[in-house]
Amino acid sequence: MKRLLLLMMLIWRQQLKLYLIAALAGAVIGILVLAPSYDYINAREQDADALSSIEYMLSQVKDLLMGRISQNNLLLIIFYAEIGAMIGVLSLGLYKVIHHRFMPIDRLKSELDKDLPSIIRQGEGPYLEFKSTFRWDLAESRINRALEGVVLKTLAGFLNSHVGGTLLIGVADNGEILGLEKDYQTLKRPDQDGFEQALMTSISSNLGADLCSFVHVLFHVIDRKDVCRLIVSPSRRPVFLDQGNGPKFYVRTGGATRDLNIQEALDYVPGRWKRLK
Repeated sequence: MKRLLLLMMLIWRQQLKLYLIAALAGAVIGILVLAPSYDYINAREQDADALSSIEYMLSQVKDLLMGRISQNNLLLIIFYAEIGAMIGVLSLGLYKVIHHRFMPIDRLKSELDKDLPSIIRQGEGPYLEFKSTFRWDLAESRINRALEGVVLKTLAGFLNSHVGGTLLIGVADNGEILGLEKDYQTLKRPDQDGFEQALMTSISSNLGADLCSFVHVLFHVIDRKDVCRLIVSPSRRPVFLDQGNGPKFYVRTGGATRDLNIQEALDYVPGRWKRLK
C-alpha cells in the first residue's frame, strides 16, 4: 500500500507541474495578447491611434518590458493574466479529455486493420505475445491455475506500457495454431462466451474491475481452430498483480514481461502517467 501511495504521489506531482505550466503559458498570453488587444480595440473606438493592430500590440509589449505602465494598466494586465491562466488550465483539461477519449479508439482501429495470420508470422515482440492456453497445462494434461497468472502478468505488462499490446491465446511460441478446445473443456460454458467470461472474471479479480474496459476480446478461426485475440490499451493508472507474494509492477521490456523493483518503478511511473488523469 505504501508503495502504491508513493507512486500515486509522484503522478499527482507531475500533474500539478503540467497544470502550473499551462497556467503560466496562459498568463503570458493574457499579458502579451489579451491585454494589448483590449487596449487596441478601445483606442480604435476612440480613433486615438492609427497604428495597425500588430504595431500597436508590439508597442504595448515594449512599454510593458520597459516598465512604462500606469496603475490602471497594471491592474488590467493582472486581470488579463488571471484570465489567461484560467484559459490555459481549462484548455489543457479539455485537450486531455478529448485526447484520452479518441486515442484508444484510434489505436483499436489500427490494430483491427491488421491481418491476424500476418501478425502471427511476424512472431513475438515488444507489442505481441503468444500463449498456448489460458489454464490447460499441455505438458501435464490438466488444469493449471498458475497459467492464468502468466497470462495476467503479460496483460499487466501491456497495461503499464505506453502503447499497450496484443496477446494471442491458442498460439504456441513458434506460431503454431493450437486453438482453445482444451481450455473450453475446463469451463462450465465450453464456448467463446464462456472463455471470455472466465478471462474477464480473472482480470477483474486480480488486476481490477476498472481495467476490463482496456482489454478488448476478439475471436478468430484459423485452420478451423479458435484463437483469442486480446487487444490491450494502456491503462490510466499503475497496474499491480499480487500472486500471493505481494503486489508486483510489470512492464514490457523487449519481447518479455518483467517486474520492476521499487526504484525502477519510481523512475518509470512519473514518465508513464504524467499526462494522464
